[in-house]
Amino acid sequence: MFELENQCFVDTSEELSYPPVALSLGEKLLKSKQGDQLVPIPVGTYGNISVVHSLPKTKKTFFISLLASVYLSGKNNFGGGLKGHRNGRCLLHIDTEQGIWHCQRTFKRCLQMNKDVEQGCYHTYALRTLSPKTRIEFIEHLLHFKSNIGVLLLDGIADLCNDVNNIEESNLVTQKLMEWSANYNVHICCVIHSNYGSDKMTGHLGSSLMKKVETEIQLEKNTVNKDWVTVKCKRSRGFAFETFSFQVNELGLPEVVDNYYDPLKG
Repeated sequence: MFELENQCFVDTSEELSYPPVALSLGEKLLKSKQGDQLVPIPVGTYGNISVVHSLPKTKKTFFISLLASVYLSGKNNFGGGLKGHRNGRCLLHIDTEQGIWHCQRTFKRCLQMNKDVEQGCYHTYALRTLSPKTRIEFIEHLLHFKSNIGVLLLDGIADLCNDVNNIEESNLVTQKLMEWSANYNVHICCVIHSNYGSDKMTGHLGSSLMKKVETEIQLEKNTVNKDWVTVKCKRSRGFAFETFSFQVNELGLPEVVDNYYDPLKG
């Protein structure tokens, strides 16, 4: 218990610093007695969890590819104002839904969006054939033995449960995310579906995640341009990033529409 006490103790005398950011969009000027500070607005910080949700077929996987490409490169011509702050750390990208061919296409997409990315720092796995229990065990194994992981992209979190409406199972998965994010100081971004006719995440798992995540990100089909998907920060523990939209271009690559980039010219 003494060890647990030391582990959980929070020293209120320590000076607070801005949380270490993994992914950001935009900046915010903070004013204090120590002076003004321009800080990035987080999409996600290290040691925390975010969730992306929308109805099926709303290009969630393309959006995750966009985040992956930005984190790997720091900033690229597809991500608009999105920035990655990896500082030499690596990316673990896991897909639980798609078959090998589609997974490989998804993972390669991230590399196609970046010219000079250290490919040895991009770890990609397809877990469709595993049971929920084995998926959890395997992800824990990867976080423990893969060195220097900064971000875990988990598409989709519901496949770590047999039943997303089972309270015990859902709470167990959410607790695992909290443990992993804290113990390995990684940012975990997970993907889940929204309920039909609602903007709420599916099942008890969705309700559990909503209470624990740092950032809740909602994707919606754009009401003006049918080819665009709008990205909203629905909830945040900190500053909320501004709403933006992305599209999938003629080469099958996601790009923020406010910063159009012609790869043939670039």
